[in-house]
Amino acid sequence: MIGLHKPISRRRRRNGFWAITPLLLLIALFVGYGFLSEVSQWGLVVVFLIVAVYALVAVPGLRGSTKVRRFLRGATHRDLLIMIWIFVLAGAFTESARAMGAVDATVNLALHLLPPHLILAGLFLAACFISLSMGTSVGTIVALVPVADGLADRAGLSVVMMVAAVVGGAFFGDNLSFISDTTIMATRTQGCSMRDKFRVNVRIVLPAALLTLVLYVVLGSRQEVVFDAGSVVWLRVVPYLSVLLLAAGGINVLVVLLVGCLLTGGVGLLTGSYGLAGWGLHVCRGVEGMAPLITVSLLAGGLLNLVKHGGGIVYLMRLLTRRIHTRRGAEYTIAGLVSATNLCTANNTIAILSVGHLARGIAQRFGVDPRKSAGLLDTFSCCVQGLIPYGAQLMIASGLAGISPVQIIPYLYYPLLMGVTALAAIHFRYPRKYSGVE
Repeated sequence: MIGLHKPISRRRRRNGFWAITPLLLLIALFVGYGFLSEVSQWGLVVVFLIVAVYALVAVPGLRGSTKVRRFLRGATHRDLLIMIWIFVLAGAFTESARAMGAVDATVNLALHLLPPHLILAGLFLAACFISLSMGTSVGTIVALVPVADGLADRAGLSVVMMVAAVVGGAFFGDNLSFISDTTIMATRTQGCSMRDKFRVNVRIVLPAALLTLVLYVVLGSRQEVVFDAGSVVWLRVVPYLSVLLLAAGGINVLVVLLVGCLLTGGVGLLTGSYGLAGWGLHVCRGVEGMAPLITVSLLAGGLLNLVKHGGGIVYLMRLLTRRIHTRRGAEYTIAGLVSATNLCTANNTIAILSVGHLARGIAQRFGVDPRKSAGLLDTFSCCVQGLIPYGAQLMIASGLAGISPVQIIPYLYYPLLMGVTALAAIHFRYPRKYSGVE
Protein backbone atom coordinates (compact mmCIF):
# COMPACT_ATOMS: atom_id res chain seq x y z
CA MET A 1 0.00 0.00 0.00
CA ILE A 2 1.24 3.49 -0.85
CA GLY A 3 1.85 5.57 2.26
CA LEU A 4 -0.37 8.61 2.70
CA HIS A 5 2.39 11.07 3.56
CA LYS A 6 5.57 9.49 2.20
CA PRO A 7 7.67 12.24 0.55
CA ILE A 8 7.86 12.18 -3.21
CA SER A 9 10.58 13.82 -5.27
CA ARG A 10 9.93 16.67 -7.67
CA ARG A 11 11.08 14.47 -10.56
CA ARG A 12 8.56 11.73 -9.73
CA ARG A 13 5.79 14.32 -9.41
CA ARG A 14 6.73 15.69 -12.84
CA ASN A 15 6.84 12.20 -14.34
CA GLY A 16 3.49 11.36 -12.78
CA PHE A 17 1.88 14.43 -14.30
CA TRP A 18 3.26 13.65 -17.76
CA ALA A 19 2.02 10.07 -17.39
CA ILE A 20 -1.60 11.25 -17.14
CA THR A 21 -1.38 13.70 -20.05
CA PRO A 22 -2.51 11.00 -22.54
CA LEU A 23 -5.79 10.82 -20.62
CA LEU A 24 -6.11 14.60 -20.71
CA LEU A 25 -5.48 14.51 -24.47
CA LEU A 26 -8.05 11.73 -24.85
CA ILE A 27 -10.71 13.80 -23.06
CA ALA A 28 -9.82 16.89 -25.11
CA LEU A 29 -10.12 14.97 -28.39
CA PHE A 30 -13.45 13.45 -27.36
CA VAL A 31 -14.84 16.87 -26.46
CA GLY A 32 -13.45 18.58 -29.56
CA TYR A 33 -14.50 15.78 -31.90
CA GLY A 34 -17.96 15.69 -30.31
CA PHE A 35 -18.46 19.41 -31.00
CA LEU A 36 -17.16 19.24 -34.56
CA SER A 37 -18.86 16.07 -35.75
CA GLU A 38 -20.54 12.85 -34.74
CA VAL A 39 -17.94 10.41 -33.41
CA SER A 40 -18.24 7.19 -35.40
CA GLN A 41 -16.82 3.84 -34.34
CA TRP A 42 -13.90 4.20 -36.77
CA GLY A 43 -13.53 7.79 -35.55
CA LEU A 44 -12.85 6.34 -32.10
CA VAL A 45 -10.08 4.23 -33.60
CA VAL A 46 -8.43 7.38 -35.01
CA VAL A 47 -8.73 9.16 -31.62
CA PHE A 48 -7.16 6.27 -29.72
CA LEU A 49 -4.44 5.79 -32.32
CA ILE A 50 -3.40 9.44 -31.95
CA VAL A 51 -3.39 9.20 -28.14
CA ALA A 52 -1.52 5.87 -28.16
CA VAL A 53 1.26 7.31 -30.35
CA TYR A 54 1.45 10.35 -28.08
CA ALA A 55 1.66 8.12 -24.98
CA LEU A 56 4.53 6.10 -26.48
CA VAL A 57 6.44 9.35 -26.93
CA ALA A 58 5.36 11.37 -23.88
CA VAL A 59 5.07 8.94 -20.95
CA PRO A 60 8.32 9.37 -18.98
CA GLY A 61 10.36 7.02 -16.82
CA LEU A 62 10.44 4.13 -19.32
CA ARG A 63 12.81 3.36 -22.18
CA GLY A 64 11.49 3.13 -25.72
CA SER A 65 11.64 -0.67 -25.94
CA THR A 66 10.14 -0.99 -22.44
CA LYS A 67 7.27 1.30 -23.44
CA VAL A 68 6.47 -0.90 -26.41
CA ARG A 69 6.54 -4.04 -24.23
CA ARG A 70 4.28 -2.40 -21.63
CA PHE A 71 1.91 -1.31 -24.37
CA LEU A 72 1.74 -4.80 -25.87
CA ARG A 73 1.32 -6.38 -22.43
CA GLY A 74 -1.64 -4.11 -21.73
CA ALA A 75 -3.15 -4.85 -25.14
CA THR A 76 -2.94 -8.61 -24.47
CA HIS A 77 -4.07 -8.63 -20.85
CA ARG A 78 -6.25 -11.61 -19.92
CA ASP A 79 -9.28 -9.49 -19.01
CA LEU A 80 -9.01 -7.59 -22.28
CA LEU A 81 -8.80 -10.78 -24.32
CA ILE A 82 -11.93 -12.10 -22.57
CA MET A 83 -13.71 -8.86 -23.49
CA ILE A 84 -12.61 -9.25 -27.13
CA TRP A 85 -14.00 -12.78 -27.23
CA ILE A 86 -17.26 -11.37 -25.86
CA PHE A 87 -17.23 -8.87 -28.75
CA VAL A 88 -16.65 -11.68 -31.26
CA LEU A 89 -19.41 -13.94 -29.92
CA ALA A 90 -21.82 -11.02 -29.40
CA GLY A 91 -21.37 -9.89 -32.99
CA ALA A 92 -21.81 -13.43 -34.31
CA PHE A 93 -24.91 -14.07 -32.20
CA THR A 94 -26.60 -10.74 -32.92
CA GLU A 95 -26.10 -10.77 -36.70
CA SER A 96 -27.14 -14.41 -37.16
CA ALA A 97 -30.14 -13.89 -34.85
CA ARG A 98 -31.19 -10.81 -36.80
CA ALA A 99 -30.92 -12.66 -40.13
CA MET A 100 -32.88 -15.64 -38.75
CA GLY A 101 -35.71 -13.39 -37.47
CA ALA A 102 -35.09 -13.91 -33.75
CA VAL A 103 -34.85 -10.19 -33.02
CA ASP A 104 -38.12 -9.40 -34.83
CA ALA A 105 -39.90 -12.27 -33.07
CA THR A 106 -38.61 -11.18 -29.64
CA VAL A 107 -39.57 -7.57 -30.37
CA ASN A 108 -43.09 -8.68 -31.32
CA LEU A 109 -43.35 -10.55 -28.02
CA ALA A 110 -42.21 -7.49 -26.08
CA LEU A 111 -44.70 -5.27 -27.92
CA HIS A 112 -47.50 -7.66 -27.00
CA LEU A 113 -46.48 -7.66 -23.32
CA LEU A 114 -45.58 -3.99 -22.73
CA PRO A 115 -47.94 -0.98 -23.02
CA PRO A 116 -46.43 1.57 -25.45
CA HIS A 117 -45.74 4.20 -22.79
CA LEU A 118 -43.88 1.70 -20.59
CA ILE A 119 -41.39 0.37 -23.15
CA LEU A 120 -38.54 2.56 -21.86
CA ALA A 121 -39.32 1.86 -18.21
CA GLY A 122 -39.80 -1.84 -18.92
CA LEU A 123 -36.40 -2.11 -20.58
CA PHE A 124 -34.74 -0.38 -17.63
CA LEU A 125 -36.46 -2.70 -15.13
CA ALA A 126 -35.56 -5.79 -17.17
CA ALA A 127 -31.91 -4.71 -17.23
CA CYS A 128 -31.97 -4.07 -13.47
CA PHE A 129 -33.39 -7.53 -12.79
CA ILE A 130 -31.07 -9.44 -15.13
CA SER A 131 -27.93 -7.64 -13.95
CA LEU A 132 -28.88 -8.15 -10.31
CA SER A 133 -29.37 -11.86 -11.02
CA MET A 134 -26.18 -12.45 -12.98
CA GLY A 135 -23.93 -9.84 -11.35
CA THR A 136 -22.47 -8.41 -14.55
CA SER A 137 -23.34 -5.44 -16.71
CA VAL A 138 -21.68 -6.85 -19.83
CA GLY A 139 -23.88 -9.95 -20.03
CA THR A 140 -27.00 -7.86 -19.47
CA ILE A 141 -26.07 -5.47 -22.27
CA VAL A 142 -25.30 -8.30 -24.68
CA ALA A 143 -28.68 -9.92 -23.94
CA LEU A 144 -30.89 -6.83 -24.13
CA VAL A 145 -29.36 -4.24 -26.49
CA PRO A 146 -30.38 -6.07 -29.71
CA VAL A 147 -33.95 -6.22 -28.41
CA ALA A 148 -33.81 -2.54 -27.47
CA ASP A 149 -32.53 -1.71 -30.96
CA GLY A 150 -35.37 -3.67 -32.56
CA LEU A 151 -38.00 -2.11 -30.30
CA ALA A 152 -36.76 1.39 -31.13
CA ASP A 153 -36.96 0.67 -34.85
CA ARG A 154 -40.48 -0.78 -34.68
CA ALA A 155 -41.92 1.74 -32.23
CA GLY A 156 -40.29 4.83 -33.71
CA LEU A 157 -38.34 5.59 -30.53
CA SER A 158 -34.80 6.88 -30.11
CA VAL A 159 -32.30 4.04 -30.46
CA VAL A 160 -29.78 5.92 -28.34
CA MET A 161 -32.24 6.42 -25.48
CA MET A 162 -33.38 2.78 -25.57
CA VAL A 163 -29.79 1.52 -25.47
CA ALA A 164 -28.97 3.96 -22.65
CA ALA A 165 -31.89 2.57 -20.61
CA VAL A 166 -30.39 -0.92 -20.89
CA VAL A 167 -26.89 0.27 -20.00
CA GLY A 168 -28.17 2.18 -16.97
CA GLY A 169 -30.14 -0.79 -15.66
CA ALA A 170 -27.13 -3.05 -16.25
CA PHE A 171 -25.08 -0.99 -13.79
CA PHE A 172 -27.79 -1.23 -11.14
CA GLY A 173 -27.07 -4.93 -10.70
CA ASP A 174 -23.34 -4.59 -11.32
CA ASN A 175 -23.26 -2.29 -8.30
CA LEU A 176 -25.56 -4.24 -5.96
CA SER A 177 -25.47 -7.93 -6.86
CA PHE A 178 -23.93 -10.30 -4.30
CA ILE A 179 -22.10 -12.14 -7.10
CA SER A 180 -20.77 -9.03 -8.83
CA ASP A 181 -16.96 -8.76 -9.06
CA THR A 182 -17.13 -5.18 -7.80
CA THR A 183 -19.13 -6.17 -4.71
CA ILE A 184 -16.76 -9.01 -3.90
CA MET A 185 -13.67 -6.82 -4.37
CA ALA A 186 -15.08 -3.85 -2.41
CA THR A 187 -16.10 -5.95 0.60
CA ARG A 188 -12.83 -7.90 0.67
CA THR A 189 -10.62 -4.82 0.55
CA GLN A 190 -12.68 -2.99 3.20
CA GLY A 191 -13.19 -5.97 5.53
CA CYS A 192 -16.99 -6.06 5.74
CA SER A 193 -19.72 -8.52 4.79
CA MET A 194 -21.61 -8.37 1.51
CA ARG A 195 -24.92 -8.12 3.33
CA ASP A 196 -23.82 -5.08 5.32
CA LYS A 197 -22.36 -3.41 2.25
CA PHE A 198 -25.64 -4.05 0.39
CA ARG A 199 -27.64 -2.38 3.17
CA VAL A 200 -25.56 0.78 2.86
CA ASN A 201 -25.26 0.69 -0.92
CA VAL A 202 -28.94 0.18 -1.69
CA ARG A 203 -29.87 3.21 0.42
CA ILE A 204 -27.47 5.32 -1.60
CA VAL A 205 -28.49 4.22 -5.11
CA LEU A 206 -32.17 3.25 -4.76
CA PRO A 207 -33.32 6.91 -4.95
CA ALA A 208 -31.39 7.22 -8.22
CA ALA A 209 -33.02 4.07 -9.62
CA LEU A 210 -36.52 5.22 -8.63
CA LEU A 211 -35.96 8.69 -10.10
CA THR A 212 -34.72 7.12 -13.33
CA LEU A 213 -37.75 4.83 -13.50
CA VAL A 214 -40.14 7.77 -12.99
CA LEU A 215 -38.25 9.73 -15.64
CA TYR A 216 -38.62 6.88 -18.16
CA VAL A 217 -42.35 6.59 -17.43
CA VAL A 218 -42.78 10.33 -17.98
CA LEU A 219 -40.68 10.32 -21.15
CA GLY A 220 -42.56 7.28 -22.45
CA SER A 221 -45.96 8.90 -21.83
CA ARG A 222 -44.92 12.00 -23.81
CA GLN A 223 -43.79 10.13 -26.90
CA GLU A 224 -46.13 9.12 -29.68
CA VAL A 225 -45.54 5.43 -30.14
CA VAL A 226 -47.14 3.87 -33.20
CA PHE A 227 -46.43 0.27 -34.04
CA ASP A 228 -47.96 -2.91 -35.30
CA ALA A 229 -47.22 -5.79 -32.96
CA GLY A 230 -46.85 -8.61 -35.44
CA SER A 231 -47.40 -12.27 -34.74
CA VAL A 232 -44.96 -14.08 -32.46
CA VAL A 233 -43.12 -17.00 -34.05
CA TRP A 234 -42.26 -18.85 -30.85
CA LEU A 235 -39.56 -21.06 -32.33
CA ARG A 236 -37.62 -17.96 -33.38
CA VAL A 237 -37.96 -16.51 -29.87
CA VAL A 238 -36.22 -19.54 -28.34
CA PRO A 239 -32.61 -18.30 -28.80
CA TYR A 240 -33.26 -14.95 -27.11
CA LEU A 241 -35.37 -16.38 -24.32
CA SER A 242 -32.63 -18.95 -23.69
CA VAL A 243 -29.97 -16.22 -23.58
CA LEU A 244 -32.05 -14.15 -21.14
CA LEU A 245 -32.78 -17.13 -18.88
CA LEU A 246 -29.16 -18.29 -18.87
CA ALA A 247 -27.99 -14.74 -18.17
CA ALA A 248 -30.47 -14.37 -15.30
CA GLY A 249 -29.22 -17.69 -13.95
CA GLY A 250 -25.71 -16.29 -13.57
CA ILE A 251 -24.09 -18.43 -16.29
CA ASN A 252 -20.76 -17.11 -17.64
CA VAL A 253 -21.40 -14.62 -20.44
CA LEU A 254 -19.12 -16.48 -22.88
CA VAL A 255 -21.09 -19.69 -22.35
CA VAL A 256 -24.37 -17.79 -22.73
CA LEU A 257 -23.29 -16.32 -26.05
CA LEU A 258 -21.91 -19.59 -27.37
CA VAL A 259 -25.20 -21.36 -26.57
CA GLY A 260 -27.07 -18.47 -28.18
CA CYS A 261 -25.01 -18.78 -31.37
CA LEU A 262 -25.63 -22.53 -31.62
CA LEU A 263 -29.36 -22.18 -30.93
CA THR A 264 -29.66 -19.35 -33.47
CA GLY A 265 -27.93 -21.44 -36.12
CA GLY A 266 -30.05 -24.50 -35.33
CA VAL A 267 -33.35 -22.60 -35.47
CA GLY A 268 -32.27 -20.77 -38.63
CA LEU A 269 -31.53 -24.09 -40.36
CA LEU A 270 -34.83 -25.62 -39.16
CA THR A 271 -36.93 -22.68 -40.34
CA GLY A 272 -35.07 -22.34 -43.63
CA SER A 273 -33.95 -18.79 -42.87
CA TYR A 274 -30.52 -19.69 -44.19
CA GLY A 275 -28.39 -22.71 -45.02
CA LEU A 276 -25.17 -23.75 -43.35
CA ALA A 277 -23.08 -21.53 -45.63
CA GLY A 278 -25.48 -18.62 -45.06
CA TRP A 279 -25.22 -19.01 -41.29
CA GLY A 280 -21.43 -18.92 -41.55
CA LEU A 281 -21.64 -15.79 -43.71
CA HIS A 282 -23.81 -13.95 -41.14
CA VAL A 283 -21.51 -15.02 -38.30
CA CYS A 284 -18.54 -13.57 -40.21
CA ARG A 285 -20.43 -10.33 -40.89
CA GLY A 286 -21.26 -10.01 -37.20
CA VAL A 287 -17.63 -10.45 -36.18
CA GLU A 288 -16.53 -8.01 -38.90
CA GLY A 289 -18.92 -5.39 -37.50
CA MET A 290 -17.08 -5.57 -34.18
CA ALA A 291 -13.69 -4.80 -35.77
CA PRO A 292 -13.62 -1.09 -34.77
CA LEU A 293 -14.41 -1.91 -31.14
CA ILE A 294 -11.83 -4.69 -30.99
CA THR A 295 -9.22 -2.27 -32.38
CA VAL A 296 -10.18 0.42 -29.84
CA SER A 297 -10.00 -2.14 -27.02
CA LEU A 298 -6.47 -3.17 -27.98
CA LEU A 299 -5.31 0.45 -28.24
CA ALA A 300 -7.01 1.40 -24.96
CA GLY A 301 -5.52 -1.58 -23.12
CA GLY A 302 -2.00 -0.68 -24.21
CA LEU A 303 -2.49 3.03 -23.54
CA LEU A 304 -3.85 2.56 -20.03
CA ASN A 305 -1.07 0.13 -19.12
CA LEU A 306 1.47 2.78 -20.16
CA VAL A 307 -0.26 5.36 -17.96
CA LYS A 308 -0.16 2.95 -15.03
CA HIS A 309 3.50 1.97 -15.36
CA GLY A 310 4.52 5.55 -16.08
CA GLY A 311 3.34 6.50 -12.58
CA GLY A 312 0.01 8.08 -13.51
CA ILE A 313 -2.11 6.21 -10.97
CA VAL A 314 0.38 6.78 -8.14
CA TYR A 315 0.46 10.49 -9.01
CA LEU A 316 -3.34 10.73 -8.86
CA MET A 317 -3.45 8.85 -5.56
CA ARG A 318 -0.96 11.21 -3.93
CA LEU A 319 -2.65 14.26 -5.40
CA LEU A 320 -6.00 13.23 -3.91
CA THR A 321 -4.80 12.10 -0.48
CA ARG A 322 -2.48 14.91 0.56
CA ARG A 323 -5.09 17.24 2.11
CA ILE A 324 -7.53 15.14 4.12
CA HIS A 325 -8.70 16.64 7.42
CA THR A 326 -12.23 15.35 8.15
CA ARG A 327 -14.31 12.20 7.84
CA ARG A 328 -16.33 13.79 5.06
CA GLY A 329 -13.09 14.74 3.31
CA ALA A 330 -11.90 11.16 3.64
CA GLU A 331 -15.09 9.90 1.97
CA TYR A 332 -14.71 12.41 -0.87
CA THR A 333 -11.10 11.27 -1.27
CA ILE A 334 -12.09 7.59 -1.47
CA ALA A 335 -14.67 8.51 -4.12
CA GLY A 336 -12.10 10.56 -6.05
CA LEU A 337 -9.44 7.86 -5.84
CA VAL A 338 -11.56 5.09 -7.31
CA SER A 339 -13.06 7.43 -9.94
CA ALA A 340 -9.68 8.68 -11.15
CA THR A 341 -8.24 5.15 -11.20
CA ASN A 342 -11.26 3.92 -13.14
CA LEU A 343 -10.60 6.57 -15.77
CA CYS A 344 -7.06 5.19 -16.07
CA THR A 345 -7.96 1.50 -16.14
CA ALA A 346 -11.43 1.48 -17.80
CA ASN A 347 -12.29 -1.43 -15.51
CA ASN A 348 -14.26 -0.89 -12.30
CA THR A 349 -13.12 -4.14 -10.68
CA ILE A 350 -9.45 -3.37 -11.33
CA ALA A 351 -9.97 0.19 -10.07
CA ILE A 352 -11.32 -1.08 -6.73
CA LEU A 353 -8.50 -3.61 -6.46
CA SER A 354 -5.89 -0.90 -7.18
CA VAL A 355 -7.03 1.56 -4.51
CA GLY A 356 -8.94 -0.69 -2.10
CA HIS A 357 -6.19 -1.07 0.51
CA LEU A 358 -5.29 2.61 0.32
CA ALA A 359 -8.98 3.48 0.79
CA ARG A 360 -9.12 1.16 3.81
CA GLY A 361 -6.14 2.96 5.34
CA ILE A 362 -7.86 6.32 4.83
CA ALA A 363 -11.12 4.97 6.27
CA GLN A 364 -9.41 3.60 9.39
CA ARG A 365 -7.45 6.77 10.01
CA PHE A 366 -10.46 9.09 9.76
CA GLY A 367 -13.13 6.82 11.23
CA VAL A 368 -15.08 6.03 8.04
CA ASP A 369 -17.29 2.97 8.50
CA PRO A 370 -15.91 0.13 6.31
CA ARG A 371 -19.44 -0.60 5.08
CA LYS A 372 -19.74 2.98 3.88
CA SER A 373 -16.29 2.98 2.25
CA ALA A 374 -17.11 -0.30 0.45
CA GLY A 375 -20.37 1.18 -0.81
CA LEU A 376 -18.61 4.33 -2.04
CA LEU A 377 -15.89 2.36 -3.82
CA ASP A 378 -18.43 0.23 -5.66
CA THR A 379 -20.86 3.04 -6.46
CA PHE A 380 -18.35 5.54 -7.83
CA SER A 381 -16.49 2.89 -9.83
CA CYS A 382 -19.76 1.82 -11.49
CA CYS A 383 -20.76 5.45 -12.05
CA VAL A 384 -17.52 6.28 -13.89
CA GLN A 385 -17.46 2.96 -15.76
CA GLY A 386 -20.97 3.66 -17.00
CA LEU A 387 -19.98 7.03 -18.45
CA ILE A 388 -16.60 6.48 -20.16
CA PRO A 389 -16.90 5.86 -23.92
CA TYR A 390 -13.89 3.52 -23.94
CA GLY A 391 -15.30 1.20 -21.27
CA ALA A 392 -16.32 -2.32 -22.27
CA GLN A 393 -20.01 -1.71 -21.57
CA LEU A 394 -20.53 1.32 -23.79
CA MET A 395 -18.36 -0.12 -26.55
CA ILE A 396 -20.33 -3.38 -26.61
CA ALA A 397 -23.67 -1.53 -26.50
CA SER A 398 -22.66 0.81 -29.31
CA GLY A 399 -21.31 -2.04 -31.41
CA LEU A 400 -24.52 -4.06 -31.10
CA ALA A 401 -26.72 -1.05 -31.92
CA GLY A 402 -24.47 0.37 -34.65
CA ILE A 403 -24.01 3.76 -32.98
CA SER A 404 -21.14 5.63 -31.32
CA PRO A 405 -20.57 5.24 -27.57
CA VAL A 406 -20.26 9.03 -27.32
CA GLN A 407 -23.87 9.35 -28.53
CA ILE A 408 -25.13 7.27 -25.61
CA ILE A 409 -23.52 9.29 -22.80
CA PRO A 410 -26.03 12.21 -22.62
CA TYR A 411 -28.89 9.73 -22.08
CA LEU A 412 -27.27 7.69 -19.29
CA TYR A 413 -29.61 9.00 -16.62
CA TYR A 414 -29.06 6.27 -14.04
CA PRO A 415 -25.23 6.43 -13.87
CA LEU A 416 -25.45 10.24 -13.68
CA LEU A 417 -28.10 10.18 -10.94
CA MET A 418 -26.17 7.43 -9.13
CA GLY A 419 -23.18 9.77 -8.95
CA VAL A 420 -25.37 12.63 -7.72
CA THR A 421 -27.00 10.57 -4.95
CA ALA A 422 -23.61 9.16 -3.90
CA LEU A 423 -22.15 12.67 -3.61
CA ALA A 424 -25.25 13.72 -1.64
CA ALA A 425 -24.75 10.74 0.68
CA ILE A 426 -21.25 12.02 1.47
CA HIS A 427 -22.26 15.65 1.91
CA PHE A 428 -25.36 15.00 4.03
CA ARG A 429 -23.75 12.13 6.02
CA TYR A 430 -26.19 9.51 4.77
CA PRO A 431 -27.02 6.83 5.79
CA ARG A 432 -26.58 8.41 9.22
CA LYS A 433 -26.09 5.08 10.97
CA TYR A 434 -23.04 4.31 8.83
CA SER A 435 -21.67 7.87 8.65
CA GLY A 436 -20.69 8.40 12.29
CA VAL A 437 -23.80 10.53 12.97
CA GLU A 438 -25.68 9.65 16.12
